[in-house]
Amino acid sequence: MIRNAVIHLVGDQPLVADLFELPASADQGLLCTNLRTLTGQRPVFADHIASVFFFPYSHIRFVEIAPGSQGATAGTAGDVAAEAAPADGGAEPADPEPELELDEDFLRRIREV
Repeated sequence: MIRNAVIHLVGDQPLVADLFELPASADQGLLCTNLRTLTGQRPVFADHIASVFFFPYSHIRFVEIAPGSQGATAGTAGDVAAEAAPADGGAEPADPEPELELDEDFLRRIREV
């Protein structure tokens, strides 16, 4: 089970759902459950959040699966993600973004325009 995948629908707001497995190239659509909005509420078109939902791929722009949200999936893209992770299992600390310096000359030229 893949938890908290974000499904970006064509012409609609994104939805969060749990996927049963990674999408495959031979699939006709996306099968999911525990469907909710980004705020955690039930979508207006769903009677029960815990129902099983099928979205044809023609209605999906893309699916966003966060790192570490996959369960025990053998032989899939989870193996690729595991190989890319650091060997010690911990996440490497991200370098903080450098402070941006204000260019006073640039600001002066903007004010003059």
